[in-house]
Amino acid sequence: MIKSINYIVIIFIYFMSFNLANSKSLDNSLRIIDGDTIILDSEKIRLYGIDTPEKKQKCKDKNGLSYLCGMVATNELKKIISSGQLFCIKKSTDRYRRSISICYVNGVNINSLMVKNGWALAYRKYSMDYIDEEKEAEEKKRGMWTGKFIAPWKWRKLKR
Repeated sequence: MIKSINYIVIIFIYFMSFNLANSKSLDNSLRIIDGDTIILDSEKIRLYGIDTPEKKQKCKDKNGLSYLCGMVATNELKKIISSGQLFCIKKSTDRYRRSISICYVNGVNINSLMVKNGWALAYRKYSMDYIDEEKEAEEKKRGMWTGKFIAPWKWRKLKR
């Protein structure tokens, strides 16, 4: 009983340490744009430190068959977000006026989870936060790592 109370107090202190003025909760409208971008309460939010395949991007599975990995990444984000309470903590704003944020569902960092599940890569150009999760996904052959893919930033450059 005392351990569970201590655990609750620790969680409360952890969340109160964030700048809650920059957080959002899933009380109003939410739209998933792709695997790393959402619109929450009319605010466009780009998930900090990760990059997912674009919706039209194709990857190859373990058998060499093409599939729309960008759509799978988008669906993975939808599944994660639908599992509970969402809130995002804004870190900055990018040149497209999107909020660059770390988002959580039920207290779990979904930026990290997307990388760990193999549907996003650590976006090293902007952050070194999710490299360990990416290595784990690669080692355990999760998500895109079961087959072959082009890093999203390289794919976008090729499509220009």
